[in-house]
Amino acid sequence: MDYNSNRKKLLLPEYGRHIQKMVDYCVTIEDKDERTRCAQSIIGNMGNMFPHLRDVNDFKHKLWDHLAIMSDFKLDIETPFDLPEKETLYQRPKKLAYDNERIRYRHYGRTIEKMIEKAVDMEEGELKHHLLLLIANNMKKSLLQWNKDFPGDERVFSDMVELSGNKLEIPSDLKIPEQREHQNYSQSQSLNQNQNQNQNRNRKKRPFKRYDDRK
Repeated sequence: MDYNSNRKKLLLPEYGRHIQKMVDYCVTIEDKDERTRCAQSIIGNMGNMFPHLRDVNDFKHKLWDHLAIMSDFKLDIETPFDLPEKETLYQRPKKLAYDNERIRYRHYGRTIEKMIEKAVDMEEGELKHHLLLLIANNMKKSLLQWNKDFPGDERVFSDMVELSGNKLEIPSDLKIPEQREHQNYSQSQSLNQNQNQNQNRNRKKRPFKRYDDRK
């Protein structure tokens, strides 16, 4: 018996062994024009296997890349796209550089720290005042999210000065607006939940009436 375990390993198993045999035959064709026509026919069959991906960008390009991989890059034909090289296919990607710097207050996040650094370098004026108000407003939202007992706006201003390394001066007229939208949203959510529970209770208490009783 001829088992698949005894056959040649498929480079891209998702296309099946019949497509791989077609690619192997295409490599053996001596005439380049005929070999190109055979490759185009194989691309058509490969695309028919995944019709839901036809509208995806670069789908054709990906098929030609897969054809080159299945031929072990031995298919010398004219292609509408630049095919990858064998050396770059198995090349390991470059290691990503992660920012491992310590975040002083994790509930504020890295973005708040960068915004405070930017505010320190800005000149005094209306633009800096708006930026400080924006930073304080976001910091207050973070505190409300992680701590129901909000310590107060003075805590926000104190953290801003500490994160700036005592380089930031908070204007005396700076006031953080109330987080009414968040409170109203929470109240509306709880109100809707209570209404749904009451409706479910009323449905259970309501007796079932037969068709004759409804007349």
